[in-house]
Amino acid sequence: MSTFWDLKHRLAEAINAHDMAGILSCYRPDAVYVAPSGLAEGHDQIAWLYEQILRGFPDFHVTAWFELGDCDNPAVTEWTYTGTHTGPFLLPDGREIAGTGRHITLRATCSTFVEDGGIATHREYFDQLELYSQLGFGLARLEDGPAADAGGTAEEHPAVPCPRPQARPGPARGRKAHRIFGRG
Repeated sequence: MSTFWDLKHRLAEAINAHDMAGILSCYRPDAVYVAPSGLAEGHDQIAWLYEQILRGFPDFHVTAWFELGDCDNPAVTEWTYTGTHTGPFLLPDGREIAGTGRHITLRATCSTFVEDGGIATHREYFDQLELYSQLGFGLARLEDGPAADAGGTAEEHPAVPCPRPQARPGPARGRKAHRIFGRG
């Protein structure tokens, strides 16, 4: 019988081989994948999420450098992600950016909960600002003026409101709505 860690190692091998069938075989059909950009539920949505990553970073690779040995379920791992952004990549607001040719190295961690021999919930954490900075994006000043100055208090300089993404028309696919990368 395989352990939770065997399953987690099999997932990492499938990701590094870009083997979608192997990736999905690690997940239960009703699995939930939680990422900084949103939530994917079930094989179709989880596959779509991995396809976005592998399409944008065709040489995407995960390297585990720490595994929490005192805990089996959840299996907690710290990773380094590497890849070169040569393909289209979908941003959380729904815009797609063309390949930049930039290499990324990200620190990440995840907690994987296993039930009945498959991943029931996979929670992935990484710093999106670190990713976007490495792709050549950064923080931008939204408006010149007192709110953009470095001094003062929040009461003296209220935040500049950010526009909210607009809902996209059309029905959601499947039994649950997509809630990842601006898909709604």
